[in-house]
Amino acid sequence: MFVGHALLAFAVVATAARRLGRSPERSLRLGAVAGLFAAVPDVDVVYAPVGLALRSVQTLGPDAFWATANVIHRGPTHSLAMGTVLAVAVGLWATERRSARAASAALVAALVAVGAVGSGAVGGVVVLVYALAGLAVAAVARRCDVGAAATFGVALVGLLSHPFGDLFTGSPPPLLYPLDVALVTERVLLYPDPTGHLLAAFALELGVVWLAVRAYVRLSGHRLRELVSPRASLGAGYAAAALALPAPTLADSAHFVFSVLAVGVVGAPVRPLSGDDTRLRALVTGLTAVTLAAVAYAVAYGLL
Repeated sequence: MFVGHALLAFAVVATAARRLGRSPERSLRLGAVAGLFAAVPDVDVVYAPVGLALRSVQTLGPDAFWATANVIHRGPTHSLAMGTVLAVAVGLWATERRSARAASAALVAALVAVGAVGSGAVGGVVVLVYALAGLAVAAVARRCDVGAAATFGVALVGLLSHPFGDLFTGSPPPLLYPLDVALVTERVLLYPDPTGHLLAAFALELGVVWLAVRAYVRLSGHRLRELVSPRASLGAGYAAAALALPAPTLADSAHFVFSVLAVGVVGAPVRPLSGDDTRLRALVTGLTAVTLAAVAYAVAYGLL
């Protein structure tokens, strides 16, 4: 859900802004800022390179990276309480008044202190990076002419929507951190079969991507159907992968994810990219091909 977090916030905010009467350009701008805020909680993986640096070179690899990252990943930065406080802090910072910025700095200091008390020195450092990333996005929002109130609103949507996307693919985040109260104790199971669960989670991610693409296409004045090339139908051939590849699961999914995403290259135009419309057509055609590939694979897997 690394991409899905940002795209979901973008789609929700951009669509809502347009329905509230904002111009298409303004709606896209607000959605983009919301997407940036939705990506902020995952800055907690910044701990992984530090942890890996302390390990032997022989132990480095994807498994070692995630084992190290998960020491703090989906911890305090994925808390609804911490996210709400950070949204208030960035909203205050965006006002540019001295008193408001002093209050913002005090809230950031409080967040870091809570992270340090609840998760040790590493937690404090990670929460500091989390807060600074939020303030950096607030600076981007200011450059995009997004006011303080709007910055607070889109930050709230982005930061608070993020943790829910992680309920399907990993251990549930501590939604009420630092309180020792677990709202969700186990991963939300979409299907009892491990491969079926992965396919359902992948379908959910694709659905989020389609929501974002649909929002962008409509707000930019295009029509979705006109952006799909017949080449996308080639994605259906991925059904053969159900016979050729081992059944994927969340624990062993790289071969499925990378190969099914590679199907998206059918959206690449024959001639070099020469404009925004061409790139958008390639993107939509590739996404359609990946969607057809995922559906074809799921059908073939179900028939095996």
